[in-house]
Amino acid sequence: MPSRKPRPFDPEAFLDSTGVPKTVLAYATGQPIYAQGDVCETVLFIKRGEVKLSVTSKTGKEAIVAVLGAGNFFGEGALAGQPLRIGSATAHAPSTIITIGTINMQRLLHEEHVLSDGFIAHLLTRNVRIEQDLIDHLFNSAEKRLARTLLLLAHYGEEHVPQRVIPKISQDTLAAMVGTTRSRVNFFMKRFKKLGFIGVDGGLTVNNSLLSVILHD
Repeated sequence: MPSRKPRPFDPEAFLDSTGVPKTVLAYATGQPIYAQGDVCETVLFIKRGEVKLSVTSKTGKEAIVAVLGAGNFFGEGALAGQPLRIGSATAHAPSTIITIGTINMQRLLHEEHVLSDGFIAHLLTRNVRIEQDLIDHLFNSAEKRLARTLLLLAHYGEEHVPQRVIPKISQDTLAAMVGTTRSRVNFFMKRFKKLGFIGVDGGLTVNNSLLSVILHD
């Protein structure tokens, strides 16, 4: 008999089964979850919604590091002894966030190998994403960077969402994520729409055909 695929790790279900003390909070779009410079005391998990991670320079310039969807941990620097948050987290859409104290999370990871294995896989995936983002910024054009950003926001490549509507996002935010100007983003978005790579009826829909922009030399 053919072997069955292992069920994907469900961190939320696992956290529920262990009974670890946690707090569940709801955030409206644009509401801060924590701010750069806050004390690191918790690890957080996105139960529902999306969270924007950003860093602000001493001159006040904001750089968007990532927009994470449901099923992701963030704020894990607390586990490495990071005393203060090095960036800010903001609800990018209406979100439900599970918060776990650092000590409780450390104990859980030490005692529950299933969770620790899943958590390590999560961190490795995040590190690969950061490396890809760096390479993208160093070597790719603004157009390709925007295409990649849109595909990531649409969760391209995930089996359960081959195509989806992205929650409302401003061109200013996209410009900050891509590292270009709003006018350039506007120009490329119009081009993507004309070519049928994106749709704007009822929200921003990203089609898988947008991948051709990244693959094209």
